[in-house]
Amino acid sequence: MPIPQLLNFQFDQAKQALHSSTLIFIHGLFGDMNNLGVIARAFSDDYNILRVDLRNHGQSFHSESMNYDLMAEDIFTLIRHLKLEKTILIGHSMGGKTAMKLAARHPEIVEKLIVIDIAPLPYGNRGHQDVFQGLFAVNAAKPQSRQQAKPILAQQIADPSVVQFMLKSFKPTSPEFFRFNLTALFNNYENLMAWQDVSVSVPTLFIKGGDSPYIKPQDSERILQQFPNASSFTINGCGHWVHAQKPAFVIRAINRFLNKN
Repeated sequence: MPIPQLLNFQFDQAKQALHSSTLIFIHGLFGDMNNLGVIARAFSDDYNILRVDLRNHGQSFHSESMNYDLMAEDIFTLIRHLKLEKTILIGHSMGGKTAMKLAARHPEIVEKLIVIDIAPLPYGNRGHQDVFQGLFAVNAAKPQSRQQAKPILAQQIADPSVVQFMLKSFKPTSPEFFRFNLTALFNNYENLMAWQDVSVSVPTLFIKGGDSPYIKPQDSERILQQFPNASSFTINGCGHWVHAQKPAFVIRAINRFLNKN
């Protein structure tokens, strides 16, 4: 039986942690452990903090296989490796779905769950078509700097903020010119957009960006069917990357939720 591979991670222990639980931060598609760094640092005095690179992202291992069951088990393997007994999961987008799946598979280790701007639902398969076109165009052109890669991405991706986000992972020494495993993400995209309903009873907070289309009012019934102890909080004036656009509001919402009895 193969030895489970560990994700690349950073585990920071608070000098005098006020809480026994570890906050685990899980990034979204095309990201890495640094994406939620501002939010994580806000809680580092009171909690132990674990940040991870999901498989095929950052400096974690590459694999041809990728779905939410596998990613949830990757994190569970890491939790067991670190001998953590109590966790609070905080995930954005794809990371939010991974956190939801982990809470469903291993509820005994999850105290609370915080999901940032994603619903436990399947999404359409064409939401990132322009992004993949831009990324593969960079791979084909083989630029040697971000300055050279930027206009190539911009020809396919209209949103400058998305271009900047992708450039954070640009690495010309990588086989596909990005830290993430571009081919594996493309080949498994349907798995990442899919969802199989779960049943999770742990207290859950859904944080929504007011201008984001990822969580809609009509999704509430389906969310509550799967997460009966869920509450929600909307942060107006921001989109899908609510944690980057209005971090102070996200920190406040999380802090209020963590301190609820």
